[in-house]
Amino acid sequence: MAAGGNGTSDERIGEALIKEVIEEELQDLPSEDVPPLTPQVDLVQTEQEQKMVSQLAKMIRIIGDQAKDDKEFQDAVDGMARGSGSKWDRFKEVAAKVFEHGITWERIAVLFYVAGKIAVRMVEAHLPQSVRDVLRWTVDFFKRNLLGWIREHGGWINSFSDLAVASVQRVSSLSSHSVGLIVIFIAGMALGSVITWRLATRP
Repeated sequence: MAAGGNGTSDERIGEALIKEVIEEELQDLPSEDVPPLTPQVDLVQTEQEQKMVSQLAKMIRIIGDQAKDDKEFQDAVDGMARGSGSKWDRFKEVAAKVFEHGITWERIAVLFYVAGKIAVRMVEAHLPQSVRDVLRWTVDFFKRNLLGWIREHGGWINSFSDLAVASVQRVSSLSSHSVGLIVIFIAGMALGSVITWRLATRP
């Protein structure tokens, strides 16, 4: 169980991570089409937390890129922008689909990535005001349905090893030499983050 002092940190890191992933997905669009995403609360408060968010965002990008080939997810993302009715209800349906077989670190990563793709579709559909809605819905779903699980599983710091493995599996089609380099890189990031985090949270 995460220490009480880290519980708030896990919430901040999760919110900052959602915002960072969505902003990364939006960065290829013309800046005048994209509304600024203002943080809803004070997000990361230390350099260690910021490094953690940045490294997690990189791994989420690698894991999420695989979802681009999943027609079911693509249809769901496209349907968010095109469909009528409550977009919040549609978002919950997409989230339920991601977690239909339970919560894992990898599925949390996929949800954040899919939220970024939904935000892109909203801008492309000339609904830029809905980008802030996507951020708010994702943060709300995270707090209601995922934060408790994250805390029970030791907090974000414990996500690195599972996400590193998932990241490597996503690039397994590359040559064995490339995979080896990626494994070393991700393992180094994870170890560095764990050491830094432990030193920073020591009483």
